[in-house]
Amino acid sequence: MLSCITNISINGADLILDRVFDNVGFNRIDDEVFRQLVKARLSYPASKSATVEYLKNYFDEDVSLSKIYRYLDKLSDNQHKIVQDISVLHTKKILGGHIGVLFYDVTTLYFEADYEDELRKTGFSKEGRHQNPQIILGLLVSIGGYPLAYCIHEGNKYEGHTMLPVVMEFVRKYELEDFIVVADSGLMNNDNIADLEANGYKYIIGAKIRNESRKIQEWILEQPKTDCQMVEYDKGNGQRLLVGYTEERARKDAYNREKGIRRLEKAYHRGTLTKDNINKRGYNKFLKMEGDVKVTINYEKLEKDAKWDGLKGYLTNTDISVNDVYAAYHNLWHVERAFRISKSKIEIRPMFHFTRRRIEAHVCICFVALKVYKELERLLKQSGINMSVDKVLELAKTIVTIQITLPQSKQTINRTMLMKRHQRIAPLFDDEFWVTR
Repeated sequence: MLSCITNISINGADLILDRVFDNVGFNRIDDEVFRQLVKARLSYPASKSATVEYLKNYFDEDVSLSKIYRYLDKLSDNQHKIVQDISVLHTKKILGGHIGVLFYDVTTLYFEADYEDELRKTGFSKEGRHQNPQIILGLLVSIGGYPLAYCIHEGNKYEGHTMLPVVMEFVRKYELEDFIVVADSGLMNNDNIADLEANGYKYIIGAKIRNESRKIQEWILEQPKTDCQMVEYDKGNGQRLLVGYTEERARKDAYNREKGIRRLEKAYHRGTLTKDNINKRGYNKFLKMEGDVKVTINYEKLEKDAKWDGLKGYLTNTDISVNDVYAAYHNLWHVERAFRISKSKIEIRPMFHFTRRRIEAHVCICFVALKVYKELERLLKQSGINMSVDKVLELAKTIVTIQITLPQSKQTINRTMLMKRHQRIAPLFDDEFWVTR
């Protein structure tokens, strides 16, 4: 029998990802290279060169590196549109046909490069790599964190200008009605809010309560601070300002401020504080300059800052309840988690590409991988398999498929070998499991 074995493939993870890929509907894209690159991002995220070796060693897929690069160059913007259509159609299906809330956020992706170009530019980096060229990636997700659309922008673009175009295009294309846009305060200014209202969009955004008028600031600070309670201020024209207080946030605010001040005090005692430190970033806002040379810590500002501990504001033009506003805004963590998955699991960066076409193709592949990841996560939860996506794929990587060629008839038989340790994920290898999904 052993002499009849003609091949052994370590393909357990690959078999699961194939099923999920098809379940979402990406099999509409009749492109085997695209499928392989997406699956590789999830089971073996690496450079394109390492991906070539992975496909060759594990699946006998003889795809050359030059072929992959040529493929990325040809991956048209039309692929992006098809991918988005499939993702939206599937998300609407699992949400009962209605996408009621749109969550938007951005992140930055830096490059190991010394020069800029028309896309990769230096700007404010969320990863602290301000000296490196970067791009801005915007992501639109639904409730539950299912990816809907993405956009790529130059690395020096103000992130607040990235949201409205992608939201407007998405709403127009999919004829959305009765929806709410949710975004963080960092993406918002008065012009953006005016644009949302001009388009008739409902929104829930983080409010910059310290930038409100003196009258509103005084009203906020006069309110009793009760744990997990919110107060409401009518700003007129349908705008509601909600302000909540939690003791946990208050402790965190106080801890972070004290930590920042200890850092400044150490620098002050060492004599290393200079005029260059005077800015409004971080805890340097508590510094003041005496005369032309001496920089000291303004402790009066500290006392004023402490009054805001634990307070968080939300601005909305909806008429939904206070609790629903709070719940909707705090679902923004789904976008943040999507970025964490993209960076840590799918490894969207480092990116070893320098042309716009290849960068866009790489991001497109990672977007599809994120959608497949989220769908597998949903299926695991739905079917009661109490394991994370990462643990399932790691365990599946120990599953092999043996190919046997019968000596007389030359008939080929394939058998996927599930051992006792694989029983927790055995349903994923049963055809019946996928029929009902």
